[in-house]
Amino acid sequence: MYNVIPLVLILISLCIIIVIVLRKFSALASLDVDNIQAEKEAKFKERIISNRLKRNIFKWFTKFIKISRILTQQLSVFFKSIYNKLLKLKDSYKNEAVISLGDKEKRIKELYIEADKLIKNDDLDSAEKIFIEIIGLDSKNIKAFEELGQLYFRGKNYEEAVETFNHIIKLVESSDGQEEKGKNDEKIAEIYFNLALIDYETKKLTEALANIDKALEIEPNNPRYLDIGLEISIINKDKILATNFYDKLKKANFENNKLEEFKEQIDEL
Repeated sequence: MYNVIPLVLILISLCIIIVIVLRKFSALASLDVDNIQAEKEAKFKERIISNRLKRNIFKWFTKFIKISRILTQQLSVFFKSIYNKLLKLKDSYKNEAVISLGDKEKRIKELYIEADKLIKNDDLDSAEKIFIEIIGLDSKNIKAFEELGQLYFRGKNYEEAVETFNHIIKLVESSDGQEEKGKNDEKIAEIYFNLALIDYETKKLTEALANIDKALEIEPNNPRYLDIGLEISIINKDKILATNFYDKLKKANFENNKLEEFKEQIDEL
């Protein structure tokens, strides 16, 4: 009897051990090693992506700060420039108001005399400032714009000269009064002639002929316009056009000393 009890206890213990082992084995059997590895890789990738995102955010934030600083500096310079221009404009309005109360025409005449002396002394920069001052007193002073355009042409500042002459055309075309129409037309023709001279100097012969045509539409018998048109036609080796200009020039100014030379050049084309 006493020998049976220990055996029973041993069997019961063995059963308990077997049950525990079976449970643990079931848990171990259900454990997916691949899933554990995948989870580790997923966490690793997530950490990499997170770190990369943090780096990109920092990098773009740094770039944003740099760009913001540059834009701020540029805007600061821009607004300072605008502010200074407004101050100058304000001062010019003040000066205009003061002079208009006095004798503005007298002041303009004095400035023209001063500019003439400067041009004779070949001080073109100072003369330019004088004409700009005149324009500041009278923004529609066509003569001042003409002098300024010629000044730029003389100084070979062709781009500024073209802009000035084109502005004169707009001023003349916008001026009122039919009684001045004839003079205005002549002035516009002269401006087109000046533009043609600039084109001629800058080797833009097609544009030069176009401007000469515009001038001749207003003054078809002007010897100066015909002369430059004839010269450009010869350079372009356009014998028909050159002959046409020659005939018109001969009719308009038969005493022109260059006619014989022009005729020889045309014959050689």
